Amino acid sequence: MVFAGQGDARRSMALLWRAEGTAGARTRRWPGPKPALSVAAIVDAGVAVADADGMAALSMRAVGERLGRTAMALYTYVPGKSELVDLMYDQVLAELPTDYDLTPGWRAAVTSWAEDTWEFYLRHPWVLQVSQARPVLGPHEYRALETLLRLLYATELSSAVLRRVVGALFHFIRGAAQTVTESRQAAASTGVSDEEWWQARSGLLTEMVPDFAERFPLLVRLETEGAAPDPGDAVPYLEREARSTFDIGLAVILDGIDAAIQQGR
Repeated sequence: MVFAGQGDARRSMALLWRAEGTAGARTRRWPGPKPALSVAAIVDAGVAVADADGMAALSMRAVGERLGRTAMALYTYVPGKSELVDLMYDQVLAELPTDYDLTPGWRAAVTSWAEDTWEFYLRHPWVLQVSQARPVLGPHEYRALETLLRLLYATELSSAVLRRVVGALFHFIRGAAQTVTESRQAAASTGVSDEEWWQARSGLLTEMVPDFAERFPLLVRLETEGAAPDPGDAVPYLEREARSTFDIGLAVILDGIDAAIQQGR
């Protein structure tokens, strides 16, 4: 887990809000030749490293190598890795759509938003390693929240309720996406697929706990009655389960919002 905002506060915030004219502009404008590097190029390279190899591979040296430079060459533009993580996190959030049609109603719009956010996390799994305990406080992070709030205020629920609904939606989507990304990472790191892992251990469980069904009858019922049919495609089992959990769980949350509207909260 990585915590945002660990670098110099003033320099980080200046870099995050550079598009609004603060210090550390996206492309520095000095008299004479155009500089060979920019904050934007460094942030893009950092995102490329994290997308390809994960947050553990991110370092100023790795980013410099991707740009054909030394790590020291980057420090003129970005003070260090902590500030770079903040910039990377906020920059990729710019990919999230901001325009959703409310004509079909708030529920359809929030569903579209949730699906876009789910796909975003799967494209950039390293984002899930940035803790939500301390926000980055960048422009794209605020824009993402503003987008969701525009959809949710269409429900006419109170701000006190919506404050918690926003948290519930983000926690749910992040958690569902985390299952998929960790499943992919486990298979890549161990060389063993989820199916192979479960087959090896479920057989041993039956052998070592022959009375498993008697000891845990509700778990057995859940697995036998609630298991999704195998569609016969190439999508790994845990990914299919996570997507099903996302679809059903989101519907339940939206049902809860509907119930809150009916109660006039």
